[in-house]
Amino acid sequence: MEKYSIVIHPSEPVISLIKSMKEALANEVGWFHSKNSVGHITICLFTAMDPTVKTVKDKVQKLCSGLEPVPVCLNEFGSYPNGAFYIAPDSISKKRLIPIMKQVHESLNFIPDLQINEDPHLSIARGLSPHKLRRAKSFFKIIDINFVCDTIVLRKFDKNIKQYIITDTFIFQGNSTSDFK
Repeated sequence: MEKYSIVIHPSEPVISLIKSMKEALANEVGWFHSKNSVGHITICLFTAMDPTVKTVKDKVQKLCSGLEPVPVCLNEFGSYPNGAFYIAPDSISKKRLIPIMKQVHESLNFIPDLQINEDPHLSIARGLSPHKLRRAKSFFKIIDINFVCDTIVLRKFDKNIKQYIITDTFIFQGNSTSDFK
């Protein structure tokens, strides 16, 4: 069994910005979980073997053929009690992203250990201590990131580098005759 994730992958300029933010935060607070993770919005996580992964790819491809690209604005920082520090979408973007995420969840409901994310956010750091979380919140004040969400990617966990790597990219094609199930 291999570990996989399906994520919304922002544009390269956004990925570069997130990388520089993670580096700046590491200089401020030291190492943290997800420091080396490429910027993304997690849709779901699961474990699977090759036959299941083929079905996942087919279902996600079919789903994405019917999805329209949507503009996304990430404009505020937030945190979770577990020490995660993230950038949140504005309310309009959240209303655009949640249905996409739910459609992926529904199309993959055959996976027994599917771990879904229902709150779209782009993580900067995970597992920060309360002190480091306060420092992160005071270090970053204003954010305004915009990109077009037009791609979902399938990533596989690489045990050697301890990071997820992209295996497949699914582009939103806006084909209104597609049935996502």
